[in-house]
Amino acid sequence: MAVQRVVGAFLDHLTVERGASEHTVAGYRRDLARYREFLDEWGRADLAEVTEADVAAFATWLRAGSERHPPLAPSSVARALSAVKSLHRFAVDDGLLADNRATGVSPPQAGRRLPKALPLDQVQALLDSPDVSTPVGLRDAALLELLYGTGARITELVSLDVDDVTHLAHEPDAGLRLFGKGRKERIVPVGSYARAALDAWLVRGRPALLQGARGSTPALFVNTRGARLSRQSAWGLLRQQADRAGITAEIGPHTLRHSFATHLLDGGADVRVVQELLGHASVATTQIYTLVTVEHLREVFLTAHPRAR
Repeated sequence: MAVQRVVGAFLDHLTVERGASEHTVAGYRRDLARYREFLDEWGRADLAEVTEADVAAFATWLRAGSERHPPLAPSSVARALSAVKSLHRFAVDDGLLADNRATGVSPPQAGRRLPKALPLDQVQALLDSPDVSTPVGLRDAALLELLYGTGARITELVSLDVDDVTHLAHEPDAGLRLFGKGRKERIVPVGSYARAALDAWLVRGRPALLQGARGSTPALFVNTRGARLSRQSAWGLLRQQADRAGITAEIGPHTLRHSFATHLLDGGADVRVVQELLGHASVATTQIYTLVTVEHLREVFLTAHPRAR
Protein backbone atom coordinates (compact mmCIF):
# COMPACT_ATOMS: atom_id res chain seq x y z
CA MET A 1 0.00 0.00 0.00
CA ALA A 2 1.16 3.57 -0.70
CA VAL A 3 3.14 5.08 2.16
CA GLN A 4 0.87 8.14 2.32
CA ARG A 5 -2.27 6.01 2.74
CA VAL A 6 -0.73 3.87 5.48
CA VAL A 7 0.44 6.97 7.36
CA GLY A 8 -3.04 8.48 7.13
CA ALA A 9 -4.67 5.30 8.40
CA PHE A 10 -2.15 5.06 11.24
CA LEU A 11 -2.76 8.65 12.38
CA ASP A 12 -6.52 8.01 12.34
CA HIS A 13 -5.89 4.88 14.43
CA LEU A 14 -3.95 6.93 17.01
CA THR A 15 -6.72 9.49 17.29
CA VAL A 16 -9.83 7.33 17.18
CA GLU A 17 -8.86 3.94 18.59
CA ARG A 18 -5.98 4.76 20.94
CA GLY A 19 -7.29 8.15 22.08
CA ALA A 20 -3.88 9.81 21.69
CA SER A 21 -3.73 13.51 22.52
CA GLU A 22 -3.60 16.20 19.86
CA HIS A 23 0.04 16.93 20.74
CA THR A 24 1.02 13.26 20.49
CA VAL A 25 -0.62 12.90 17.08
CA ALA A 26 1.06 16.10 15.89
CA GLY A 27 4.44 14.68 16.92
CA TYR A 28 3.83 11.44 15.01
CA ARG A 29 2.63 13.41 11.98
CA ARG A 30 5.80 15.51 11.95
CA ASP A 31 8.14 12.52 12.27
CA LEU A 32 6.30 10.47 9.68
CA ALA A 33 6.28 13.40 7.25
CA ARG A 34 10.07 13.25 7.37
CA TYR A 35 9.92 9.50 6.81
CA ARG A 36 7.74 10.01 3.74
CA GLU A 37 10.15 12.68 2.47
CA PHE A 38 13.06 10.27 2.88
CA LEU A 39 11.26 7.38 1.17
CA ASP A 40 10.30 9.66 -1.72
CA GLU A 41 13.96 10.53 -2.21
CA TRP A 42 14.84 6.82 -2.18
CA GLY A 43 12.09 5.93 -4.61
CA ARG A 44 10.02 3.87 -2.19
CA ALA A 45 6.37 4.65 -3.01
CA ASP A 46 4.96 1.50 -1.38
CA LEU A 47 5.64 0.57 2.23
CA ALA A 48 6.07 -3.06 1.18
CA GLU A 49 9.18 -2.03 -0.77
CA VAL A 50 10.94 -0.69 2.34
CA THR A 51 13.78 -2.81 3.69
CA GLU A 52 15.48 -2.86 7.08
CA ALA A 53 18.46 -1.14 5.45
CA ASP A 54 16.16 1.67 4.31
CA VAL A 55 14.92 2.25 7.87
CA ALA A 56 18.49 2.29 9.17
CA ALA A 57 19.44 4.73 6.41
CA PHE A 58 16.55 6.96 7.49
CA ALA A 59 18.03 7.22 10.98
CA THR A 60 21.41 8.11 9.49
CA TRP A 61 19.76 10.67 7.20
CA LEU A 62 18.08 12.37 10.16
CA ARG A 63 21.32 12.45 12.12
CA ALA A 64 23.23 13.96 9.18
CA GLY A 65 20.58 16.53 8.24
CA SER A 66 19.36 17.62 4.83
CA GLU A 67 18.45 20.74 2.91
CA ARG A 68 15.05 20.77 4.60
CA HIS A 69 16.07 20.11 8.21
CA PRO A 70 19.18 20.49 10.37
CA PRO A 71 20.96 17.47 11.85
CA LEU A 72 18.85 16.02 14.65
CA ALA A 73 20.04 15.05 18.11
CA PRO A 74 20.16 11.33 18.96
CA SER A 75 17.07 11.71 21.16
CA SER A 76 15.10 13.26 18.27
CA VAL A 77 16.25 10.52 15.90
CA ALA A 78 15.20 7.89 18.44
CA ARG A 79 11.75 9.49 18.73
CA ALA A 80 11.31 9.55 14.94
CA LEU A 81 12.50 5.95 14.65
CA SER A 82 9.98 4.95 17.31
CA ALA A 83 7.23 6.54 15.22
CA VAL A 84 8.41 4.60 12.14
CA LYS A 85 8.44 1.33 14.08
CA SER A 86 4.92 2.02 15.32
CA LEU A 87 3.81 2.69 11.73
CA HIS A 88 5.26 -0.59 10.46
CA ARG A 89 3.83 -2.53 13.42
CA PHE A 90 0.39 -1.05 12.69
CA ALA A 91 0.69 -2.05 9.02
CA VAL A 92 1.54 -5.65 9.98
CA ASP A 93 -1.27 -5.84 12.56
CA ASP A 94 -3.74 -4.55 9.97
CA GLY A 95 -2.58 -7.07 7.38
CA LEU A 96 -1.09 -4.42 5.12
CA LEU A 97 2.43 -5.83 5.42
CA ALA A 98 3.65 -9.39 5.79
CA ASP A 99 6.45 -8.53 8.19
CA ASN A 100 7.91 -5.62 10.14
CA ARG A 101 11.11 -4.45 8.44
CA ALA A 102 11.80 -1.83 11.15
CA THR A 103 12.03 -4.19 14.13
CA GLY A 104 15.77 -4.76 14.07
CA VAL A 105 16.83 -1.13 13.66
CA SER A 106 18.29 0.42 16.81
CA PRO A 107 18.28 4.16 17.52
CA PRO A 108 21.54 6.05 18.04
CA GLN A 109 22.76 6.17 21.61
CA ALA A 110 21.95 9.41 23.40
CA GLY A 111 23.43 10.73 26.58
CA ARG A 112 21.08 10.66 29.55
CA ARG A 113 19.53 14.07 30.09
CA LEU A 114 18.51 14.75 33.64
CA PRO A 115 15.31 16.73 34.26
CA LYS A 116 15.90 20.33 35.24
CA ALA A 117 14.45 21.13 38.67
CA LEU A 118 14.50 24.49 40.41
CA PRO A 119 15.85 24.79 43.96
CA LEU A 120 13.24 25.48 46.62
CA ASP A 121 14.06 29.17 46.97
CA GLN A 122 13.55 29.76 43.25
CA VAL A 123 10.27 27.82 43.28
CA GLN A 124 9.11 30.02 46.17
CA ALA A 125 10.10 33.16 44.27
CA LEU A 126 8.19 31.91 41.22
CA LEU A 127 5.07 31.14 43.24
CA ASP A 128 5.23 34.58 44.87
CA SER A 129 5.71 36.45 41.59
CA PRO A 130 2.09 36.91 40.34
CA ASP A 131 0.35 40.16 41.30
CA VAL A 132 -2.66 38.74 43.14
CA SER A 133 -4.35 42.14 43.27
CA THR A 134 -5.38 41.56 39.63
CA PRO A 135 -7.60 38.86 38.06
CA VAL A 136 -4.78 37.74 35.76
CA GLY A 137 -2.41 37.50 38.71
CA LEU A 138 -4.91 35.38 40.64
CA ARG A 139 -5.17 33.05 37.65
CA ASP A 140 -1.41 32.79 37.27
CA ALA A 141 -0.96 32.16 40.99
CA ALA A 142 -3.55 29.35 40.94
CA LEU A 143 -2.01 27.75 37.87
CA LEU A 144 1.53 27.87 39.27
CA GLU A 145 0.46 26.52 42.66
CA LEU A 146 -1.35 23.62 41.00
CA LEU A 147 1.57 22.87 38.67
CA TYR A 148 4.00 22.63 41.55
CA GLY A 149 1.52 21.29 44.12
CA THR A 150 0.27 18.36 42.01
CA GLY A 151 3.05 17.70 39.49
CA ALA A 152 0.50 17.99 36.70
CA ARG A 153 1.38 18.65 33.09
CA ILE A 154 0.33 22.04 31.72
CA THR A 155 -1.96 20.32 29.22
CA GLU A 156 -3.74 18.45 32.01
CA LEU A 157 -4.51 21.64 33.94
CA VAL A 158 -5.70 23.78 31.04
CA SER A 159 -8.05 20.93 30.09
CA LEU A 160 -9.85 21.11 33.44
CA ASP A 161 -13.35 22.54 33.82
CA VAL A 162 -14.75 24.31 36.87
CA ASP A 163 -16.88 21.26 37.66
CA ASP A 164 -13.69 19.23 38.01
CA VAL A 165 -12.55 21.21 41.05
CA THR A 166 -15.70 22.38 42.84
CA HIS A 167 -15.60 19.38 45.20
CA LEU A 168 -12.23 20.53 46.57
CA ALA A 169 -13.85 23.45 48.43
CA HIS A 170 -15.98 21.26 50.72
CA GLU A 171 -14.00 18.01 50.77
CA PRO A 172 -10.70 18.68 52.58
CA ASP A 173 -9.24 15.27 51.76
CA ALA A 174 -10.48 15.08 48.19
CA GLY A 175 -8.01 14.73 45.34
CA LEU A 176 -7.95 16.16 41.84
CA ARG A 177 -8.74 13.87 38.94
CA LEU A 178 -6.33 14.31 36.03
CA PHE A 179 -6.15 12.64 32.64
CA GLY A 180 -2.65 12.07 31.34
CA LYS A 181 -1.25 10.59 28.16
CA GLY A 182 -3.63 8.20 26.48
CA ARG A 183 -6.41 9.50 28.75
CA LYS A 184 -4.92 7.55 31.65
CA GLU A 185 -6.70 8.69 34.81
CA ARG A 186 -5.08 9.39 38.17
CA ILE A 187 -6.08 11.11 41.41
CA VAL A 188 -3.59 13.49 43.01
CA PRO A 189 -3.85 15.21 46.41
CA VAL A 190 -4.12 19.00 46.52
CA GLY A 191 -2.35 20.90 49.30
CA SER A 192 -3.63 23.88 51.26
CA TYR A 193 -1.62 26.47 49.29
CA ALA A 194 -2.96 25.28 45.95
CA ARG A 195 -6.50 25.09 47.35
CA ALA A 196 -6.32 28.66 48.66
CA ALA A 197 -4.96 29.99 45.36
CA LEU A 198 -7.61 28.08 43.42
CA ASP A 199 -10.39 29.40 45.65
CA ALA A 200 -9.18 32.99 45.25
CA TRP A 201 -9.12 32.56 41.48
CA LEU A 202 -12.64 31.10 41.35
CA VAL A 203 -14.16 33.70 43.69
CA ARG A 204 -12.36 36.91 42.66
CA GLY A 205 -10.40 36.31 39.48
CA ARG A 206 -12.32 34.17 37.03
CA PRO A 207 -15.64 36.07 37.28
CA ALA A 208 -13.81 39.34 36.55
CA LEU A 209 -12.19 37.93 33.39
CA LEU A 210 -15.52 36.52 32.22
CA GLN A 211 -17.26 39.89 32.43
CA GLY A 212 -18.16 41.03 28.95
CA ALA A 213 -17.10 37.73 27.37
CA ARG A 214 -19.26 36.40 24.57
CA GLY A 215 -21.02 33.25 25.70
CA SER A 216 -19.86 31.10 28.56
CA THR A 217 -17.20 28.47 29.01
CA PRO A 218 -16.84 25.62 31.50
CA ALA A 219 -13.04 26.04 31.43
CA LEU A 220 -11.31 26.41 34.78
CA PHE A 221 -8.55 28.65 33.43
CA VAL A 222 -9.52 31.37 30.97
CA ASN A 223 -7.69 34.14 29.12
CA THR A 224 -8.51 37.84 29.12
CA ARG A 225 -11.13 37.27 26.40
CA GLY A 226 -12.98 34.74 28.53
CA ALA A 227 -11.97 31.71 26.44
CA ARG A 228 -10.15 28.60 27.63
CA LEU A 229 -6.47 29.24 28.31
CA SER A 230 -4.35 27.42 25.74
CA ARG A 231 -1.29 25.33 26.50
CA GLN A 232 0.90 27.83 24.65
CA SER A 233 -0.49 30.77 26.66
CA ALA A 234 -0.01 28.89 29.93
CA TRP A 235 3.59 28.13 28.96
CA GLY A 236 4.06 31.80 28.09
CA LEU A 237 2.77 33.01 31.45
CA LEU A 238 5.09 30.57 33.22
CA ARG A 239 8.08 32.13 31.44
CA GLN A 240 6.75 35.63 32.15
CA GLN A 241 6.42 34.95 35.86
CA ALA A 242 9.88 33.36 35.92
CA ASP A 243 11.27 36.60 34.48
CA ARG A 244 9.39 38.59 37.13
CA ALA A 245 10.89 36.35 39.81
CA GLY A 246 14.40 36.99 38.48
CA ILE A 247 15.01 33.34 37.64
CA THR A 248 17.82 33.03 35.12
CA ALA A 249 17.83 29.24 34.90
CA GLU A 250 16.35 27.62 31.82
CA ILE A 251 12.59 27.21 32.24
CA GLY A 252 10.61 24.58 30.35
CA PRO A 253 6.94 23.56 30.29
CA HIS A 254 7.70 20.70 32.73
CA THR A 255 10.01 22.65 35.08
CA LEU A 256 7.57 22.69 37.98
CA ARG A 257 6.61 19.06 37.34
CA HIS A 258 10.29 18.09 37.53
CA SER A 259 10.72 20.21 40.66
CA PHE A 260 7.67 18.55 42.24
CA ALA A 261 9.14 15.08 41.70
CA THR A 262 12.68 15.98 42.72
CA HIS A 263 11.63 17.74 45.91
CA LEU A 264 9.38 14.83 46.92
CA LEU A 265 12.25 12.39 46.55
CA ASP A 266 14.60 14.77 48.38
CA GLY A 267 12.06 14.74 51.21
CA GLY A 268 12.07 10.96 51.44
CA ALA A 269 9.09 9.99 49.28
CA ASP A 270 9.09 6.49 47.83
CA VAL A 271 9.79 6.42 44.10
CA ARG A 272 6.67 4.33 43.44
CA VAL A 273 4.49 6.93 45.15
CA VAL A 274 6.03 9.60 42.94
CA GLN A 275 5.41 7.34 39.94
CA GLU A 276 1.69 7.23 40.75
CA LEU A 277 1.51 10.98 41.34
CA LEU A 278 3.17 11.72 38.01
CA GLY A 279 1.12 9.14 36.13
CA HIS A 280 4.14 7.28 34.74
CA ALA A 281 3.34 3.86 33.29
CA SER A 282 6.74 2.50 34.36
CA VAL A 283 8.76 3.15 37.49
CA ALA A 284 11.86 3.24 35.27
CA THR A 285 10.67 6.59 33.91
CA THR A 286 10.39 7.98 37.42
CA GLN A 287 13.75 6.64 38.54
CA ILE A 288 15.60 9.23 36.47
CA TYR A 289 14.65 11.71 39.21
CA THR A 290 16.61 9.66 41.72
CA LEU A 291 19.71 10.49 39.68
CA VAL A 292 18.92 14.17 40.13
CA THR A 293 18.74 13.83 43.89
CA VAL A 294 21.98 11.83 44.02
CA GLU A 295 23.68 14.57 42.03
CA HIS A 296 22.26 17.14 44.45
CA LEU A 297 23.61 15.18 47.41
CA ARG A 298 27.02 15.05 45.76
CA GLU A 299 27.02 18.83 45.23
CA VAL A 300 26.10 19.44 48.87
CA PHE A 301 28.79 17.03 50.02
CA LEU A 302 31.48 18.66 47.89
CA THR A 303 30.43 22.12 49.06
CA ALA A 304 29.90 21.44 52.76
CA HIS A 305 32.29 18.70 53.85
CA PRO A 306 35.75 19.96 54.89
CA ARG A 307 37.53 16.91 53.47
CA ALA A 308 35.44 16.32 50.38
CA ARG A 309 38.06 17.64 47.95
